Amino acid sequence: MIEVKFLGPLSHKANLSLSIKNLKELKQILNKDDDLKKWLGLCAISVNDEIAMDLEQILNDGDVVCVLPPVCGG
Repeated sequence: MIEVKFLGPLSHKANLSLSIKNLKELKQILNKDDDLKKWLGLCAISVNDEIAMDLEQILNDGDVVCVLPPVCGG
């Protein structure tokens, strides 16, 4: 199982525990949620605290994936 965490303005979403093999599968699952769907094109994704760019990246049991919306501040 991997754990998916939502940060920033998405932190109201409950963490997910999923049995999936790559980020492509995660994207398909998250796109089913209309609230998340509008954010996904803007968000970065990290796997174990490292930004991930490859949707084919293999996920392993125990990995932590974070959905990172853009932020602004001063």
